[in-house]
Amino acid sequence: MRVDLFDFALPQENIALRPSAPRDSARLLSVSGPEQLSDHVVSDLPQLLSQNDILVFNDTKVIPAQLEGSRGEAKIGATLHKRVDLRRWQAFIRNAKRLKIDDVVDFGQDVFARAEERYADGSFLLHFLGEEPVEVLLGRAGTMPLPPYIASKRDIDERDAEDYQTMFAREKGAVAAPTAALHFTDRLIAALDDARIGRETLTLHVGAGTFLPVKVEETDDHQMHSEWGRIESATADRLNRAREKGGRVIAVGTTSLRLLESATGTDGIIQPFEGDTDIFITPGYQFRAIDGLMTNFHLPKSTLFMLVSALMGLETMQAAYAHAIAGGYRFYSYGDSSLLLP
Repeated sequence: MRVDLFDFALPQENIALRPSAPRDSARLLSVSGPEQLSDHVVSDLPQLLSQNDILVFNDTKVIPAQLEGSRGEAKIGATLHKRVDLRRWQAFIRNAKRLKIDDVVDFGQDVFARAEERYADGSFLLHFLGEEPVEVLLGRAGTMPLPPYIASKRDIDERDAEDYQTMFAREKGAVAAPTAALHFTDRLIAALDDARIGRETLTLHVGAGTFLPVKVEETDDHQMHSEWGRIESATADRLNRAREKGGRVIAVGTTSLRLLESATGTDGIIQPFEGDTDIFITPGYQFRAIDGLMTNFHLPKSTLFMLVSALMGLETMQAAYAHAIAGGYRFYSYGDSSLLLP
């Protein structure tokens, strides 16, 4: 399909620079068809779902993966993307033309990394020097890797260390938050429990590739970056049993959805999973694992807008986004949410 089919105009004032407070006071657009749109707030979620539905959250935890450093006189920025081993990370580099293989970048705070390899997409393999765990080094020199559409408009500050982390965050390794889950609070979870709506967690370490623009003209020519994920055997079993009993599996965020779909065969059975996935979902894809999706509002011509269009239909999502823009919904990572029920 042509990538420009997924374009739309978004006013700058619709881009959220801070999250709603409290988190569950964010707006929620319920979508089940192009003329079946209704406005709510996230705290209404228990009334919008049914008993025995099950929400699936991503428990990845964002690490301070944004680094600013230098190689000689050259300023070098690095956004870690994917862990390769205990001391090596694939990273997207700003001012990459000034970085060569075997160059050592000084990120300050006694943190150094050697450029060991350059990949075909222009990213680098960075080897962090020394004996301290990389997590310790990042804690000293790194900052929270906010998306460019936020970081370009304001400074990253102490609030972001908490704001850009979900209440489910446990497994360190993401460089971007699974933002749909940012809306959840203890109060909302208690209300969901009272409504007998279940919840499960999986882990997908979201990479910085989620922010990369689609630069090709046809979707078939786009290459997705891979991300590491895991679904435990017991989790897969519980999700399969829930569906057998008529419950719906509702992915909270596109990250949860992509991992569930990666782990599910043509028979519709969710399998345990551990490894990399580069699944790219566009219209025409046949969903196997999920029955709905809670997700924020995405960028024009992004792989994530393509994904929601695959789930609901492009016409439906164009109508939904037009409604959201006209109604002043807040977009992107810190913005409002939608509940998509095909």
